[in-house]
Amino acid sequence: MENQAQRIRKIHLIAISGVGMAAIAGLLKEAGFQVSGSDAGVFPPMSTLLERAGIPCKIGFDPSHIDPDTDCVIIGNAVSADNLEVVETLRRGIPYYSMPEALRLFFLNDRKPLVVSGTHGKTTTSSLLSFVLTAGGLDPGVMVGGIMKNFNTNHLLGKGSHFVIEGDEYNTAFFDKGPKFLHYRPYHAILTSIELDHTDIYASLDAIKDAFKQFVRLLPKDGLLVASDDPAVLEVIKEASCQTTTYGFHPEADWQADGIYSAEGLTCFDLLHHHEKIATVKSPMIGRHNIKNTLAVIALTHHIGLSLDAILNGIRLFQGVARRQDIVGEVNDIIVMDDFAHHPTAITETFLALRLRYPTKRLWAVFEPKSASSRRNVFQKEFVTAFASADVTILANVFASEKLAEEIRLHPRQVIQDLSALGKEGYFIPTADEIVSFLVDRLQPNDLVCIMSSGGFGGIYTKLVASLKDKFTPE
Repeated sequence: MENQAQRIRKIHLIAISGVGMAAIAGLLKEAGFQVSGSDAGVFPPMSTLLERAGIPCKIGFDPSHIDPDTDCVIIGNAVSADNLEVVETLRRGIPYYSMPEALRLFFLNDRKPLVVSGTHGKTTTSSLLSFVLTAGGLDPGVMVGGIMKNFNTNHLLGKGSHFVIEGDEYNTAFFDKGPKFLHYRPYHAILTSIELDHTDIYASLDAIKDAFKQFVRLLPKDGLLVASDDPAVLEVIKEASCQTTTYGFHPEADWQADGIYSAEGLTCFDLLHHHEKIATVKSPMIGRHNIKNTLAVIALTHHIGLSLDAILNGIRLFQGVARRQDIVGEVNDIIVMDDFAHHPTAITETFLALRLRYPTKRLWAVFEPKSASSRRNVFQKEFVTAFASADVTILANVFASEKLAEEIRLHPRQVIQDLSALGKEGYFIPTADEIVSFLVDRLQPNDLVCIMSSGGFGGIYTKLVASLKDKFTPE
């Protein structure tokens, strides 16, 4: 396959506007390939990235979108076998690859992949790792699942020996149902957590554990696996033949945080290595989950050879990731925040972090069940527990609810009813526009609105900020 790559110049991507697909499109363009793509629709921020890179994207799927002289096609995992462009690719006998296959083929053969995997925290951890390595002068290649604010992109070509990859456990393509991370040839890796998720493809926690066991077996003997103190992770890493090191709050973890406090808008803690304090860490990120993410990056970059001073400097200057506790507006002392949380555990951790940073604010939680797991009733009870931590909860309708049978679908009304039974204030409001109207009439100074979705949520973020400005800005 490597010889095939040397002859490829012109590449077409089917479903180019996915986060991973847009990232590899940008990498290919920077590497000198001719790149085109198509998708059913293209929206910010991926449309902005593609436009900035000068990559044309045709709307809709049509055989004519694939130029006659196309050397290969990359097929996104959201695409089915009956897609018109897939059918045309097969008819013409054009070589095709999944996105993970293409990443390995074009960018990983001469690099040392640093793969960040786990149910939660992958994007933030891989973005922090990327910035600390860059700030330390190592110039890594990067492909992550979010917009890194320090770089205003989700990818970097880099010239250094390392390549940072967010290792997703979701399936690769319609023609490859294995997890994406099995393609990435991990040299070193971070494993943040393992929980039941992606219930559309994983039937049980044991099924997810089996996928991660396959992943850790890929690490070479001279590699390092940085593993959290999560019990499921500790079980899975027994499959590794490489060196392992652990991090977290458990007293037996190799890397720990202690003495946590906030100062001057920063989260500060003592860094312990084998129970010995070696530094004080200052980070702009909030929450215990982000302290763990930071510990993971410290452990790996220290092993790679960065000085402790360089690591701490990178952490302090990290600006975060878009859509992770991302303040999109502040009007009349009302904060509007965008967050990607869609799993009950992630929602709980987000609320804990917000309570720590904003202890006096009234916390509004606004949630769209959009991901494959959150649309299903597998977490019906867990969502009640998670949202009980908010002062007021609003749940929207399940995204594309008509595509799920009622017996497996999440029931937002029932979540709200169960919250009410606990004495918590909650509302079921089906659409983004209705939610905006409801909030504008009720929000008061010192409120914080955390809007959570794994999708665009009908543009609710910008609509709410604009409506609040209209209400509170003097004419």
